[in-house]
Amino acid sequence: MFKTTLKTIFAGSVLIASSFAFAADIDMNADANDLAIKGYDPVSYFTMSTPKMGDAKYTATYKGGIYQFSSEENRDMFKETPAKFAPQYGGYCAFGVAMEKKFDTDPLAWKIVDNKLYLNLNKDVQKKWLSDVPGYLDLSSDNWGDIKNVAADEL
Repeated sequence: MFKTTLKTIFAGSVLIASSFAFAADIDMNADANDLAIKGYDPVSYFTMSTPKMGDAKYTATYKGGIYQFSSEENRDMFKETPAKFAPQYGGYCAFGVAMEKKFDTDPLAWKIVDNKLYLNLNKDVQKKWLSDVPGYLDLSSDNWGDIKNVAADEL
């Protein structure tokens, strides 16, 4: 009985530890399955000027998050230079970061500024962010270093 209990505890500990090994980085906005930007193809924002839903058969990981792509070509482009295509601030809301918060995002509330992808919580928040993009980006850039390694629920 004691051996069985020890084996069960050990197996449970290994499972818990392994789940942390695959979890998205703390500065990465991903769902419980580590899926980034709700499955949208980050390359499509740049190449098609619109967000396109990715396909689970074309994936790549970056900072522990799993990105999906609409084509093998887009996946390969991402793999070559992921930082070029991944959303800024780990996919957290650009306006939220300006307010020292980490908010989830709506992949349809987006904008490319200076060849970088920014996402917002929703279209209403995006309207506010668009009212002063340079000012909010200055705030976000200053704040990101302070909050990127803090869990969203601790801000």
